[in-house]
Amino acid sequence: MGTETAAATLAATFVGHSTVLIEVDGARILTDPLLRLRIGVLLRHSPLPPASVYRDLDAVVISHAHLDHLDVPSLRLIDKDTPVLAPRATKRLIKRLGFAHVTEMEAGESRTVGRVRLTATPAVHGVTRHPMAAPGNTLGYLVQGRLMAYFAGDTGLFDEMAGLADHLDLALLPVGGWGPRLPEDHLNPLTAAKALRLLRPAVAVPIHWGTLYPPWLPPAFNAKFGRWPMSFERYAAHLTPEVDVRVLEPGETTCIAAAVRGEWAAVQESMLEE
Repeated sequence: MGTETAAATLAATFVGHSTVLIEVDGARILTDPLLRLRIGVLLRHSPLPPASVYRDLDAVVISHAHLDHLDVPSLRLIDKDTPVLAPRATKRLIKRLGFAHVTEMEAGESRTVGRVRLTATPAVHGVTRHPMAAPGNTLGYLVQGRLMAYFAGDTGLFDEMAGLADHLDLALLPVGGWGPRLPEDHLNPLTAAKALRLLRPAVAVPIHWGTLYPPWLPPAFNAKFGRWPMSFERYAAHLTPEVDVRVLEPGETTCIAAAVRGEWAAVQESMLEE
């Protein structure tokens, strides 16, 4: 058992926006696939991901039905035998794309993929895909192998974050968007740092930034969107200095070894003693 734990690793590749490739215990999980150059009027300002990112997947998880998170053209690029976990009122749309295994999820429900358990978690965010759409729900996901990751999807800050998991090796938290202001149902650099006080992960990676930009804003203004993760890093250093914040550019990967869990446990124990 000790040998198995020592060999455990967790890798996360920030593909861009809310798309992350999570690799744990041999499973490859892709979140909210956004794999193309534009969506609606928004243009992608980061490289297109290589096909290796969305090939040989064990599951796709969808956080909610907004167009930049449930992107139909991107889903068409993915093998249709891939299991898809998604919120209510999305199954019909995803099945029409040819996916054979689509499961609508509620917060608290779990599914097992290989040796990895996927659990839907609550989120606080608007859920309507368009004005005439059926109401759905908004989710995050815990990806649990020998190490555990939390993908927040899109959400505002909520107190129940503190009870999502006893221990998190990695938290993937949105810190930005594509407009000059973020409503309360989006984490921003400060509220994402406050979320770390509730989640207490060993490692945090900011997502939902640096990818989509509105073309009608001047480049200097758009450049401000690229500074969100650095603001998050500064706030986190003040509020939760024990959390290892890793800012990844779109396309970059970080790996977390099982040793981090032991180090984090030691930090928690020292904090209790103080």
